[in-house]
Amino acid sequence: MAEKLTLGKALNTGLRRALERDPKVVIMGEDVGKLGGVFRITDGLQKDFGDDRVIDTPLAESGIIGTAVGLAIRGYRPVCEIQFDGFVYPAYDQIVSQVAKMHYRSQGKVRLPIVIRIPFGGGIGAVEHHSESPEAYFAHTAGLKVVACSNPEDAYFMIQQAVASDDPIVFLEPKRRYWEKGDVDLDLDPASAHPLHASRTVRPGTDVTVLAYGPMVRTALDAATAAQEDGRSLEVIDLRTLSPLDLGPAYESVRRTGRCVVVHEAPSNVGLGAELAARITEECFYSLEAPVLRVTGFDTPYPAARVEEEYLPDLDRVLDAVDRSFGW
Repeated sequence: MAEKLTLGKALNTGLRRALERDPKVVIMGEDVGKLGGVFRITDGLQKDFGDDRVIDTPLAESGIIGTAVGLAIRGYRPVCEIQFDGFVYPAYDQIVSQVAKMHYRSQGKVRLPIVIRIPFGGGIGAVEHHSESPEAYFAHTAGLKVVACSNPEDAYFMIQQAVASDDPIVFLEPKRRYWEKGDVDLDLDPASAHPLHASRTVRPGTDVTVLAYGPMVRTALDAATAAQEDGRSLEVIDLRTLSPLDLGPAYESVRRTGRCVVVHEAPSNVGLGAELAARITEECFYSLEAPVLRVTGFDTPYPAARVEEEYLPDLDRVLDAVDRSFGW
């Protein structure tokens, strides 16, 4: 039975199912218990599962992740909430030096089934350190898997699939989309849903391939709708997984369209867009009618809230890139 849920409620429901399914699942983070998290993603979970499974931690991100490492070694499945994207950096040492490397360091004897939830991206009028896009740091780190949901259905299934995985996963949640609604089939087994580390074509098209993930998928879909009025057909692919990348559908699409535009909020310099452009150029060189173009945030620190809309990629900037692609 499908229900219409917000993305935030879909995450909440998915976490509830994960807690019900496995008594070794624990949720940890700042204000995740009584308050239910600053975005209320864990609302009601401590009341129903107790404060030994939904744990309010001190304001110490490195302590949260360090504790999760110890719990995971002893057989638990910790789900750590980093309250805002810009707060993850104190935990960066633990994530890169311990979480990412323990499996290799132990020659495969030790697994760390840790999920690190990070609300990411801008668009909510927040102050400094609350609107970062740190995905490239983690996608670059061998030993970590990185995924980004973009809609309620994916949020519900992907969080359960991530918790069930034996690998450490950085789980990126598009905070500006928390309140957007969509249909979610609550009766479908997560094991039967779209695989966690697989991209998906969310709108078919014939003229240009647009690659996006997280909060920019909606922007890309809006651009595709607007482009249709000008007689151009945009195919939109939601990457969903940033490490490992699943580019099979993108390659197939670009070989048909001959053009590709990559969209993400993070700055362009050494971002995911550069890796995507390189791989598509290598695989689809003889099919390309134009260079792979990138629509991204600017190479500056995230600006003050009053001008953030000037920084964020929007429909017009995506359409401008489409026009430039046809200019070659």
